[in-house]
Amino acid sequence: MSTRTTTTRRLTVAVAAVLALGLGVTACGSDGGKSSGSTASSDGSAAPSAAGSGGVPKASGTVTVFAAASLKETFTDLGKKFEAANPGSKVTFNFGGSSGLATSINSGAPADVFAAASPATMKTVTDAGGAAGQPTTFVRNALTIAVPKGNPKHIAGLKDLTASGVKVALCAKEVPCGAAAQTALKAAAVDLTPVTLEQDVKGALTKVELGEVDASLVYRTDVRADAAKIDGVDFPEADKAVNDYPIAALAKAPNKDGAAAFVAYVQSPEAKQVLTAAGFQAP
Repeated sequence: MSTRTTTTRRLTVAVAAVLALGLGVTACGSDGGKSSGSTASSDGSAAPSAAGSGGVPKASGTVTVFAAASLKETFTDLGKKFEAANPGSKVTFNFGGSSGLATSINSGAPADVFAAASPATMKTVTDAGGAAGQPTTFVRNALTIAVPKGNPKHIAGLKDLTASGVKVALCAKEVPCGAAAQTALKAAAVDLTPVTLEQDVKGALTKVELGEVDASLVYRTDVRADAAKIDGVDFPEADKAVNDYPIAALAKAPNKDGAAAFVAYVQSPEAKQVLTAAGFQAP
């Protein structure tokens, strides 16, 4: 065999090796048209993302939510919508005064999410290391005067609550609606002695429904939700006592994925529409 022939064969083998290597590198660097975040299924197609529409993550299992009493109607509705969007999930609620709920969480009550009616009550949980991340304000709420239908005592403002024979219910001072009421009363220079102090806003509203008091200071959303039985009287000092509502997934949440998904859902456009329709204000 001539030297020229040997050299030619060696060159041919070398070129083939380089071409094979190049093809291998190209194959390794390609994902076949799929994005880097996709997972291929057994048939070669991309598996669906874990996030739902609008980037809201999906969830399964039971999600336990501790929420301020004033959120009862809207969160009950949102819970049903969340379950419909997340087959296999179930949302359970514990509604009550925010301060009491915070105490329960700090005492070890199993919960995934906390939605409070004031930053102060949320702070008691975050200070104890109970929140998984930074709480987010998702709505705001203002007070109004709840009176029986027809407003039989003709109450027009906070000063009318001090009139002789007018019985008033307030939330306790440690409850967000009570703290807001004290701020509003101070802004109006009104010194009021209530006949009862309730542990959540629904308790104060119920006193009016039952005819046990002539008025109570509650949130506008509560009056709107109970419009068949209650009238509301707005007053200017309410603007000085608007409560921010923060929400957070909890550090010891039994269902961490569910907690994150519900917190994200509450801030979604669909949830915001439900909340604003109920009278809550955008943050």
